[in-house]
Amino acid sequence: MARTNQTGDGKPGRQIKVLIADDHRSFGEALEAALTREKDIRVVGVVTGGEAAVDATRETEPDIVLMDLGMPGMDGIEATRRIRDSSEGTSVVILSGQDDDLSLGRAVQAGARGLLRKTEAVKDLAGAIRRVHLGEALHEDEELSVAMAKLRRRRAQDGNIAKRMERLTPRELEILQRMTDGQEAPTIAKELGMSPNTLRTHTQNVLTKLGVHSKLDAIVAAIRYGKVDTLRLDSVDLEIEPV
Repeated sequence: MARTNQTGDGKPGRQIKVLIADDHRSFGEALEAALTREKDIRVVGVVTGGEAAVDATRETEPDIVLMDLGMPGMDGIEATRRIRDSSEGTSVVILSGQDDDLSLGRAVQAGARGLLRKTEAVKDLAGAIRRVHLGEALHEDEELSVAMAKLRRRRAQDGNIAKRMERLTPRELEILQRMTDGQEAPTIAKELGMSPNTLRTHTQNVLTKLGVHSKLDAIVAAIRYGKVDTLRLDSVDLEIEPV
């Protein structure tokens, strides 16, 4: 017989099974501790990666997975897609350090029921879990429409940049590589045997061809589309947003 308990609205019902996936185990365990106070919610596991979340979902058959958006290896978006493809009875709620339209759009497009900001997750978590379990929406239709429109525009822009990458010459790619490695302009010019003015011209050509406004934007684009080697990346601190 299924175990019953009091739900958040005072009605008897089966406990809601929740799986937590976050690459910071301490954060996942903090969420677990917070949810143990809720009589109608039972945490069936805490895992620290996307692949582990997919496997644990098959094993524990949770009602809801709380999924960290940014995890190394298989991220929360890919893990959500796989869970939605293989576990129809499980809903996914994305947890993110950022509460922006692009993250929400990516989450919903992958099949998640919505997104909660991590800084607000503990406070809002139990209520959100209950709402999702009852089939209620976490976001207004207008909010979702705005998010999806921004996601479409971003992907169209990214597609244009991908095409523009092919216009860069071997010399321009070499300069981009050296900028990615953290080399300063005087060093790049000296090692490539060119004057500072010539280097500035090449750099401006790169920005113009890619349609970006800064060297940082150019570096981010080059990394995203695999045009530079990041193995030596040690002096440029970048956060690359997946597309």
